[in-house]
Amino acid sequence: MEKLIVEGGRKLQGQVRISGAKNAALPLIAATLLAPGTHVLRNVPDLRDTRTMLRLLENLGVKHSRQEDVLTIDATDIIYSEASYDLVKTMRASVLVLGPLLARLGRAKVSLPGGCAIGARPINFHINGLELLGVKCLLEGGYVDASIDGRMKGNVIYFDIPSVTATENLLMAAVQAEGKTVLKNAAREPEVGNLIDMLNGMGARIEGKDTDRLTIYGVETLSPANCAIIPDRIETGTYLIAIAATGGEGTVTHCNPVHLPALLEKLRATGLVIEETETTITVRQPANGVLKSVDITTMPYPGYPTDLQAQFMALMSLGSGVSVVHETIFENRFMHVAELQRLGADIKIDGHTAMVKGRTMEGLSGARVMATDLRASSSLVIAGLAASGRTEISRIYHLERGYEKLVEKLAGLGGSVWKEQE
Repeated sequence: MEKLIVEGGRKLQGQVRISGAKNAALPLIAATLLAPGTHVLRNVPDLRDTRTMLRLLENLGVKHSRQEDVLTIDATDIIYSEASYDLVKTMRASVLVLGPLLARLGRAKVSLPGGCAIGARPINFHINGLELLGVKCLLEGGYVDASIDGRMKGNVIYFDIPSVTATENLLMAAVQAEGKTVLKNAAREPEVGNLIDMLNGMGARIEGKDTDRLTIYGVETLSPANCAIIPDRIETGTYLIAIAATGGEGTVTHCNPVHLPALLEKLRATGLVIEETETTITVRQPANGVLKSVDITTMPYPGYPTDLQAQFMALMSLGSGVSVVHETIFENRFMHVAELQRLGADIKIDGHTAMVKGRTMEGLSGARVMATDLRASSSLVIAGLAASGRTEISRIYHLERGYEKLVEKLAGLGGSVWKEQE
């Protein structure tokens, strides 16, 4: 097993190119199951999670090849309709094959999903929605065994809480259902919009993109897709925060600033200077060199993203006052706090709220820490880059699930980061 070594105290400077979004690539890869033929996806990140999703599709009979960031998927033949525990246990997004398999084959058996241990993310939204479309769902032996005779029937489906994966799964299930399906209180994330663009390009009829009310008019057949993955807004935010935390100045390229309204507002509130073009964001240090402490509350899009909460907390540990971080999405998403404290961060937790007292004068110091989930891992990297001395981060397989070429990109910005065997 590998660990990541970070020699802190260096300002990150220069440019870094953003990869395609992991959270968009996974549902788009799953959506290729809907139509026989050869699909082409561009700007696909090469990550542990995308490779896991492709292995899952391989087990179903799908063929694929990759050239740089272009992925070609031949979904002509689907031999099996079961997604086994061995693959699904490592990645929650594996459940996204449930909707397209039902639409294509009328049956699917998918293991209950795993992934990061950041809290309960129940699958009941998926199951309740599918049952409203006429699907019979049985939960047995840790699997969802779902089937339907003929086509699904359109219906109105309301989500108590906006769920990204449930919205995506039911979109894929409903595109070939009879009649009209309406998803109310649907997720509005850009990754959902990317999926809608792909499905409409395949011949689906979906209205309401970027709103919480999606209307799907079922069609009988779909054609293979040819589309691009949007830039990764979480990777974008992570690098912006990393540059800011080290006292550096730099530009992230091949990104979409429109997808990060809440983060950019909060970064500006700290005193950082943020400059945007259509595809770049530049971050510069405050004129007085002092970061103001700023409060955040995680919310569904377009609110502040939970996937950038840990990174912002690392930044606020270097602020000039006290920051209040309120987590409303996942109940276990403060597991990184104990590890940040090992680096010297002054953080106190009260339920779903963390109080972060900035250490402007003292700063952080390198230490041995352990990654607990994907985004927590990146907060430790940020803190390690800003700290004095050496930080060793174990269990970095979490990082490899969501950040393409992390070591190379940080080195390109002047960071001293490398991998070693434990």
